Amino acid sequence: MNYIGSKFKLSSWIEEEVKNVVGSDLSKKIFCDIFAGTGIVGRTFKKDVKQVISNDLEHYSFVLNKNYIENHEAIVNKEKYIEELNNLPLIEDGFIYQNYCMGSGSERQYFSDENGKKIDTIRTKIKEWKESGKINENLYYFLLASLVESADKIANTASVYGAFLKHIKKSALKELVLEPAHFLENENTHLVFNKDSNELIKEISGDILYLDPPYNQRQYSSNYHMLNTITQYDEFIPKGKTGLREYNRSDYSKKGEVHSSFEDLIKNAKFEYIFLSYNNEGLMSESDVQNIMKKYGKYSLIQKEYQRFKADKTESRNHKADKTFEYLHILKKENFL
Repeated sequence: MNYIGSKFKLSSWIEEEVKNVVGSDLSKKIFCDIFAGTGIVGRTFKKDVKQVISNDLEHYSFVLNKNYIENHEAIVNKEKYIEELNNLPLIEDGFIYQNYCMGSGSERQYFSDENGKKIDTIRTKIKEWKESGKINENLYYFLLASLVESADKIANTASVYGAFLKHIKKSALKELVLEPAHFLENENTHLVFNKDSNELIKEISGDILYLDPPYNQRQYSSNYHMLNTITQYDEFIPKGKTGLREYNRSDYSKKGEVHSSFEDLIKNAKFEYIFLSYNNEGLMSESDVQNIMKKYGKYSLIQKEYQRFKADKTESRNHKADKTFEYLHILKKENFL
């Protein structure tokens, strides 16, 4: 997925730097990715560590990580279910088609009419299978994660879901094909949560805490509201031109709240090593972060230049620089238990 703040291109660098600090053998370590997003960093460490704890307040993220992180044992005949879902007769009156496709009269165009109907058809069948007991939780999240990623590929947006395009773009005209969201199988059990990070941090402990909070005033919940609607598939009245649902507003995206929330998180973390990804355009400055983290132990900083995320062409024009700096703030915490 083309995702705001995605660490896909930086994950190998983050892994290298964590091992440089903690040691190359992480097999007995518990690794927590507490602002997980699409789970790229947790997936990177899943093969190396004793356990991954993954968390995000957004429901679509919870679904993706229930599959990619918590699922770790083979699911028998999962491709059979994918094939069946791809070949169902389309329903005509589903929630996505009625509220987010032009043909229904909604005046919204997040998906082509056919793809909106197919999302409804697949989502309804997955829900039916789960409620009837035909599929277990592991298969449920595998199928739902597969739908989220497959629907995202044919969405009629510039990148995020803050707005839809006036005209259907070429990629959105392609038929939705449900593709399997394959996960790494291993022997270790992993945990996935859907909680406020500042509350969860009081309930968990481990060895390595990785932080990748929102950098700026973009609210993930509004930018990816469509994915939450697909995963939750509940009844509500969409608001405004873009069909928003009620959404979370992160304190990490509020200038007046971010510093106190961040310090609260660091203070309550029962982890020896803390790594914070942040960039040079964030609400907190480099010195803000340093001044907070160094209160709690030995602090250091490394940085890497990388390609800027562009949500759309307008954002590209508004920023002259194509590159930005990713900071990795490192804390070896004292008195962390």
